[in-house]
Amino acid sequence: MSVDDDEIEASRAPLMDHLVELRSRLIICVVAIVVAFIICFAFAAPIYLFLLHPFQMAAQMYADSKGGEATGPFDLLFVLIGLKEAPAATGDLRLMFTAPLEFFFTKLKLAGFGAVVLSFPVLAWQVYAFVAPGLYKRERFAFLPFLLAAPALFTLGGALVYYIILPFVLWFSLSQQIMGAGIAVELLPKVSDYLTLVTTLLLAFGLCFQLPVVLTLLGLAGIVNSEMLWKGWRYAVLGVVVVAAVVTPPDPISQLLLAIPIIALYFASVGCVKLIELRRKKEDAAAGTDVALS
Repeated sequence: MSVDDDEIEASRAPLMDHLVELRSRLIICVVAIVVAFIICFAFAAPIYLFLLHPFQMAAQMYADSKGGEATGPFDLLFVLIGLKEAPAATGDLRLMFTAPLEFFFTKLKLAGFGAVVLSFPVLAWQVYAFVAPGLYKRERFAFLPFLLAAPALFTLGGALVYYIILPFVLWFSLSQQIMGAGIAVELLPKVSDYLTLVTTLLLAFGLCFQLPVVLTLLGLAGIVNSEMLWKGWRYAVLGVVVVAAVVTPPDPISQLLLAIPIIALYFASVGCVKLIELRRKKEDAAAGTDVALS
């Protein structure tokens, strides 16, 4: 029996022990979510104000353009990437709710979304701790980096949404207003609709940024290889462009801002899968040498 088989044999336990462990880990996950929900709900108003910052920046840029300053989509993009100074915030930003408890339920939704994000490290660790005994030692070490890479890439996608995509989308929405001739078609978003927009974009970008994690795991499992990914890069680029067109507003700049990073991450994933294949060849060669010597 090999060393790996000895590890699996030593990790076996009766079904009841697995169920008891699963129950205890589920209880920890539920407690973590509840605690995170209470914390997020207690600070729901400051969190919501934090999420309104991109809207405030977009509204100020739009107000400057109406005040005679030359402000277009590229000027906004230069501000967002730090090539131009952001305008000073002036005036009030107005949102509305039309039902008595609408903002209360909006804060509940915000707390629920924030609870999952805040408790994710605990949830991910509990999942890993439950499945780790059934993995080989080398598989456990190979799986750990993905616990760090997944939240890091999700945070990167969320930062792209918060600092670039949302301000541009909201500026574009404000530019569709009609003012004059006794008519005002004005953007007054509901608090619930704004939260839906923010969470939808955060989830869409955060999940799209998980592409390297997914492809690398598939490479570890032997489902895909670097040659297959490299030969299919044209179809991958087409798929990324289609996804970007679906999950972003109908303007080319925001679509490019999603498509370009995802395409870059795809080619980075090809490199990661290639490195996995090279390491696997070295391990197989070393194992073959050991068998030959024995």
